[in-house]
Amino acid sequence: MHIVIIGVGGVGGYFGGKISNSNQKVTLIARGKHLEAIQKKGLQVKSINGDFITHPFLATDRIDIVEKADLVLICTKSWQVPEAAELVKPILKEDTIVIPLQNGADNAEKVSTVLGVKHVLGGLCRIYSKIEAPGVISHFGHQPDVVFGELDKSKTNRLQKVKEVFDQAGFNNSISGDIEVDIWSKFMFITTVSGLGALTRVTIGEMYENKGTRHVLEQTATEIYKVGIAKGVSLPEDIVDRIMTFIGKQPYESTASMQRDIMEGRPSELDNFNGFIVKEGIKAEVLTPVNTFIHSCLQPMEAKARI
Repeated sequence: MHIVIIGVGGVGGYFGGKISNSNQKVTLIARGKHLEAIQKKGLQVKSINGDFITHPFLATDRIDIVEKADLVLICTKSWQVPEAAELVKPILKEDTIVIPLQNGADNAEKVSTVLGVKHVLGGLCRIYSKIEAPGVISHFGHQPDVVFGELDKSKTNRLQKVKEVFDQAGFNNSISGDIEVDIWSKFMFITTVSGLGALTRVTIGEMYENKGTRHVLEQTATEIYKVGIAKGVSLPEDIVDRIMTFIGKQPYESTASMQRDIMEGRPSELDNFNGFIVKEGIKAEVLTPVNTFIHSCLQPMEAKARI
């Protein structure tokens, strides 16, 4: 199979690197100094599970020279997904599989709008990773895993084909029976810690151990749960408690990528996280005062970063 990775940041760099390092045919779509470093020296991955350097089949910023793909992993930020999906069009075959792996609740829907639902699987990943330097990915927390599944909950042969790719790469992965629930569960976690983390500018451990901020985390998650239920997502009744327990088990010094982006003055996924809940809450007539407060407070910094 030919696997194409769109976006070679912390997520695409790690998982794309692992697939490439298992002697599978991988093309990395990157840009700038990061791309130049990969082309010259290969992609270096520093990982708590062991470091490696891999030389992919191709690393480029030109989609016009890329061979047709069997599997595409979109690993950009959530606000870049529509543009990334457009980029995929020239390399589609009739049976190309496309999986968005970034955080966010509606990425599969965005990709389906551009490419057609028949190409798309829902997906998510769990990992703490980032670009450390051009050509260098740092995986510094969490045992990486990918969860994926058909949007209509069906069991298909192509799911097994994807699993074979991931199994050969050597990272944990699983086929979901209800990928929408899994996506929203991950979304609840990442949105809850990202927004408040960006506002307080402290670590996940510091937020969780403080009684006041822990209560705000729980309120944020509860609002997300209510919006999800209103949208017809079959979230379990105890999901907020489970997410809070999960937050409490995170590495004390960890922070979310959205928080780091905002603190460093970069465009972030604010509108795709807390902003998404505010917008969908209005549509569903569900009150979201905590998410609204967090989104409103962070919006001036987000606007400044996009000038």
